[in-house]
Amino acid sequence: MTTSTEVYQGQFGEFTITDSDRTGVIIYRAGLIVAALSFTIGSVLVLWQGATSVVVQALTPLFAVFSLGLAISLVTIHIYLIQLHRLLQLFWLVGTLSAVIVALTHSEPLALVIYNRPVTLLGVGFTFAALTGIFFKEAFCFNRFETKLLTPIIPLLLVGHLVGILPVNVEQILLAIWTILFVVFAVRKAIQPIPPDIGDKSVFAYLKQQRAKA
Repeated sequence: MTTSTEVYQGQFGEFTITDSDRTGVIIYRAGLIVAALSFTIGSVLVLWQGATSVVVQALTPLFAVFSLGLAISLVTIHIYLIQLHRLLQLFWLVGTLSAVIVALTHSEPLALVIYNRPVTLLGVGFTFAALTGIFFKEAFCFNRFETKLLTPIIPLLLVGHLVGILPVNVEQILLAIWTILFVVFAVRKAIQPIPPDIGDKSVFAYLKQQRAKA
């Protein structure tokens, strides 16, 4: 049974929002919450306890959960440009495969390898590039302050560590800011009305027609 029969006026015609649309948004947000929660737990452990043996061992499964949550969101996110949608998914795939390769080819825990060998970010970093893409999309669509800050903070931290220009205390500050803003973002997404996340379905229909004609 459809929960809403309200008709919306889109740019290219009228459309309605179905139960399937709403379910997709709920799954998208659930993936973000899972990613945010696992990332937050990992960050808090590192900032609070430091790189102890227990912490660095725990970061590997936490990263796996984070990556899974991100994957769920990247499957269900609504993006008008299918090329951008596929690009973000490709970023996630490259980053995930890189993380698996790094984990299987080193005896040290994944986080320790990445931290001590920043060059691994050239592969694993694509996972976070996909996350940044989500934040950029959300900043563009909803003008949220936290996503406007997260979009530059993530590459600043990762690239800064890659080239070795950031002091440890600056990296810790950036990680703490990233964590706090990620939580703010996930909470605000959880309570946001569903229709805006679905977008203008008439645009999706129009773009699909254009692709069919090409």
